Amino acid sequence: MNSVIITGATSMLGLALIGECIKNNTCVTAVIREYSAKRDMLPNSDLLTVRECDASKLSDFELDTKHSLNTFYHFAWEATANSERNIVDVQNRNIMHTLSAVHLAHRLGCGRFIGAGSQAEYGRISGIISPTMRVAPDSAYGIAKFAAGRLASLTCEQLGMEFIWPRIFSTYGAYDKPSTMVMYCIESLLKGEKPILTKCEQVWDYLHCEDAARALYLIGKKGINQSIYHVGSGQARPLTEYVYAIRDAIDPLLPLGIGEKAYAPKQVMYLCPDISDLTRDTGFEPSISFKVGIRKTLEWYRERVQL
Repeated sequence: MNSVIITGATSMLGLALIGECIKNNTCVTAVIREYSAKRDMLPNSDLLTVRECDASKLSDFELDTKHSLNTFYHFAWEATANSERNIVDVQNRNIMHTLSAVHLAHRLGCGRFIGAGSQAEYGRISGIISPTMRVAPDSAYGIAKFAAGRLASLTCEQLGMEFIWPRIFSTYGAYDKPSTMVMYCIESLLKGEKPILTKCEQVWDYLHCEDAARALYLIGKKGINQSIYHVGSGQARPLTEYVYAIRDAIDPLLPLGIGEKAYAPKQVMYLCPDISDLTRDTGFEPSISFKVGIRKTLEWYRERVQL
């Protein structure tokens, strides 16, 4: 795998994967939205080529590249925030954009297409989740992710391309959304404010974005055709441990509003992905502890967001 193309390249995982590719001397074509305000987030590298194209225009996109492209990563997806996940029309468009990306990958001569599935495809489920478990999505976002994956798989098979569908669980790190628990705690505590939280009894799995990018890179290099892989650490811990680790990395004396917020309806209390297939096929194992990952996230936040 010496040359890849990535849509949604300015997302947290897109940026992290670009960094992983460059580290491995892999040429990257990054596809970003037209007039993207996030273009300056992309690194400067002779290995990186940037092209503009909105997801809605992928079916007509023409790309001149000096590299023959091997693998197509499709991360572009509209309406990912929790408040937008049940906008049915938008999520339905994401399915069509995914299929347009498959056909673009075929036109570009890519032999392998890798999407970006989600834990939301399983719906409200508790326990250790294996890739073979029955899906039961209960949001338009989860339904669209599942439909996009199944239809892309079929289309790739018809076009003679390999297809892999990673399902991504909870990731964090540089360029994470402000609405996530990790970034909410970081921003509140750095402002000297007390984060208002539930009892934090949930047992959860978090993976740093650099580890996630390494998993995705290895999937592109070693993954098995038509596989579903879980991208996570495979090591769930009580949410309180994550919250205290964030607080202690900033100031151990700061207060935490644990228990001051009610759980959401149908709150999932235990969620841990089984990553054994991913480890077996690619050799991936997480290498960044949450303590180290939070320090890296804080360093990025202070350098790029606050100053």
